[in-house]
Amino acid sequence: MRSFIYGTLFALVLLACFCLAEVPEPAIVQGPGEWTAETRFTHPQQIMLEGGLPDSRPMRFWYIILTVTNKTKRDVDFFTNCELMTDTFQIIHSGKDMPSVVFENIKRRHQSSYPFIELLQETSSKLLEGEDNAKDLAIIWPDFDAKAKSIKIFITGLSNETAVVYHPIEKDELGRPKRVYLRKTLELDYDLGGDPAFRSDVRLDYKGKRWIMR
Repeated sequence: MRSFIYGTLFALVLLACFCLAEVPEPAIVQGPGEWTAETRFTHPQQIMLEGGLPDSRPMRFWYIILTVTNKTKRDVDFFTNCELMTDTFQIIHSGKDMPSVVFENIKRRHQSSYPFIELLQETSSKLLEGEDNAKDLAIIWPDFDAKAKSIKIFITGLSNETAVVYHPIEKDELGRPKRVYLRKTLELDYDLGGDPAFRSDVRLDYKGKRWIMR
């Protein structure tokens, strides 16, 4: 227990060091060769997967649908990733512990609005130019900490803009501050309301979006 407490305190101190360090912000006007895709998104929704066996419990998942359009006048490389972070310091990668039937159920639910929806982890590594080539992507997570009062969703790969900062503690093999590479990232911010005991009735209050370097 004591080692867990010390480990947690160390992680918090390290996080504070990063927060105090000067972290770059995305460029107001992007440089030559840099691009950012146009994005639209739905707010998080729940979907339940009923247990396949009499004694198995239903599983709850959350998802959003992200629409990405490339208006850069050229095809671009597209390597995207997404994480959900709670205010209780739980971080969940999209697609984790997700049976394939969950995505199939989401496809059926939204067939009329998103007939060509794809799973984020299975989309191609190229984003073709033009509105006719827009992608509708399902981003899915297992249920998160019921004690959480807010969540943030971080989506990378929607831009090729990057930046470099120096780690406040770690050193490389030559004893110099270790470089940390940051990517332009879309952050979606939500507060949660309602009784945690009634998970299906959780209310989400959308607080806004912003681009950050992360």
